[in-house]
Amino acid sequence: MKNTLGDLNNHLFAQLERLSDEDLSGEKLEEEINRAKTITSVSHQIISNGSLVLDAAKLREDRINADTKVPKMLEGGGQ
Repeated sequence: MKNTLGDLNNHLFAQLERLSDEDLSGEKLEEEINRAKTITSVSHQIISNGSLVLDAAKLREDRINADTKVPKMLEGGGQ
């Protein structure tokens, strides 16, 4: 499974569309609100992780020795 920030964007807009459904009310609306809160929380973590990977890449590029090794987790690329 490969997920991208584009996929995240699509999920966020899909959730926004579900929340905009005027036919939702009561328990179903509450379920969507709770789902939206969870998606928002996870999305923030995904974005924070992406920012960390980007910062690690910038650090590696800014170093005098471009061959500087960074932890595999910070390399990005879905590994």
